[in-house]
Amino acid sequence: MTAPPVTVLDAKAMDRTLRRIADQIVEGNAGTERLLLVGIQRRGVQLAERLVRLLRDREGVEVPSGALDITLYRDDLQTVGPRPVVGATVLPWRLDGLHVVIVDDVLHTGRTVRAALDELADFGRPARITLAVLIDRGGRELPIHADVVGRRMDVVPGQRVDVLVEELDGRDAVELATPAGG
Repeated sequence: MTAPPVTVLDAKAMDRTLRRIADQIVEGNAGTERLLLVGIQRRGVQLAERLVRLLRDREGVEVPSGALDITLYRDDLQTVGPRPVVGATVLPWRLDGLHVVIVDDVLHTGRTVRAALDELADFGRPARITLAVLIDRGGRELPIHADVVGRRMDVVPGQRVDVLVEELDGRDAVELATPAGG
């Protein structure tokens, strides 16, 4: 049994955070030329789509986006079971020469990002890859860091960060769940 989750970001705070991330992506790329946003399934895809809309509104350009499902690139695939659920990878372009921004909801161990990097290599050789995450919860197992972070949190073992998005969950929020007695 878990204690009631604590809301870290409500819908308004999440929107402000995504606006700041969009601005930092443009600044880090010196504009939007040759930019491609790629969300990691599941919630990274929805966040990438929101960032594309924000960039359209703020910069007046349509930045292309794609989706990665890293399931088959996981280093723990053998523990997932005999029939892992595989979502869509949508990258209809060669990545050669592009600035690819990987978008994910939560950065924790770094293993999901490592898998995303492995998968991206199958689609060409980008000029640069950066990582933008809504939440960096620490606890790295690999030497991977985010270039753009919406919010850093100190999360102790056993706690879980849940990112909720309107498109999948019916509301926007970031919540911290703690097991009872934790």
